[in-house]
Amino acid sequence: MVSPVKYRLLAIATSLLVALSPATVAHAADDPLLDQLRAVPGLSVVSETQGTGYRFFVLTYRQPADHRHPGAGGFDQRLTLLHRSNTAPTVLYTNGYGLAASPRATQTEPTSLLNGNQVSVEHRFFTPSRPAPADWSDLDIWQEATDEHRIVTALKGVYSGRWIQTGASKGGMTSVYHRRFYPGDVDGVVAYVAPDDVINPADAAYDTFFDAVGTQSCRTALDEVQREALRRRDRLVAHLEADAAANGWTFSRSIGSADRSFEMTVLDSVWAFWQYSTAADCAAVPAGTATDDELYGWIDTVAGWSFYTDQGLEPYFPYYYQAASQLGWPSLRFEHLRGLRHYPDLYTANSSLPAELRRAHNPLPMLDVDFWVRTAAERMLFVYGQNDPWSAERFTPSKRDSALYVAPGANHGANIARLSPEDAAQATAALRRWAGVPASLTSVASAGPPLDDMLGDRRRLR
Repeated sequence: MVSPVKYRLLAIATSLLVALSPATVAHAADDPLLDQLRAVPGLSVVSETQGTGYRFFVLTYRQPADHRHPGAGGFDQRLTLLHRSNTAPTVLYTNGYGLAASPRATQTEPTSLLNGNQVSVEHRFFTPSRPAPADWSDLDIWQEATDEHRIVTALKGVYSGRWIQTGASKGGMTSVYHRRFYPGDVDGVVAYVAPDDVINPADAAYDTFFDAVGTQSCRTALDEVQREALRRRDRLVAHLEADAAANGWTFSRSIGSADRSFEMTVLDSVWAFWQYSTAADCAAVPAGTATDDELYGWIDTVAGWSFYTDQGLEPYFPYYYQAASQLGWPSLRFEHLRGLRHYPDLYTANSSLPAELRRAHNPLPMLDVDFWVRTAAERMLFVYGQNDPWSAERFTPSKRDSALYVAPGANHGANIARLSPEDAAQATAALRRWAGVPASLTSVASAGPPLDDMLGDRRRLR
């Protein structure tokens, strides 16, 4: 009989022999990609899943909180990696917001068109990619561009192919800012539905857009919904307060009150309609004779009463902080609502922030970026939607191998596939040329991870 002590020693010895067996050692040595990733200073592998023809990693990368003072503390920035080949093109997808709590494998349109790898980056200050304690002055476009610069520099030792950057909406803006500060990092940019609020108060383009989008009958119906909702303010605010009590929504930390939240949601309803609906949805716009419940329900469907609450806004404080301080925000006249609004200065980015995060707007960064894009930027492709309000103020690309395309009838989900056949062919050819792949390359979209429109559930963000 083997004694308990000897048995344990024998078990340990057996485990060591198994661990050190040639088969086990060979298996560990057969994963050079994992070895390469783990060898990147500051990069940590959180998890991996296998797919058909690809591997998907959730990673973190250690970043300085302030790149001007890298020794003064840092944070772990989340990113994901869709790997196909070390030599394939790599698409840097700058999300502009936060990644999903449990990220899954998806691919952007450029990744699909290139059969490429994809690195998706969570924007700094979106949780959990936030320094603790957080100095919000470290949240600006240069700091985020420098985050991306460090990631690209670190991973170019793993991926030898060309790099393309992409993003939609705020993610598209982020891709432009990275290109502005580090033009040598990537070989081209595809920015989708990226607004260019170059002079923050000069927002006539948005009013012009709403004066012309869709049909006159649809515009009239939408205007009447807003007017009728504000006329019924007392009853509908009571409805909102009842919903807030039932769902635990509060208002005091951000928007201020249920009445202010109500007005902001009503103001947003027409914008939100055109952002994510189509002209065909005009038939479902309620008439002015609709009941309170019908009116309240329709606004909830297109704009969402839960958004302008402390709980709805808090995850997006980083966006509103950036909009207030640097990016700018759309301001509309709302002339058809004269005499019905209680808060004429409500429609601003600061209205959605707690008092301690509200900031004065600095116009210089957007002026600088706009001038650079117009005059010096190279290999930049901009895609906009004809019926998308965010596409009303557009970047103007330079003549340096750059272009702008508009998808007919498309909303905030505009992409290359929604362009006219001729424009789509031109845009795809330019992208593939920049990435160094054959123009005739066959996309593997149907066999790979699902396509990501890069927008998520952000249809009510201002």
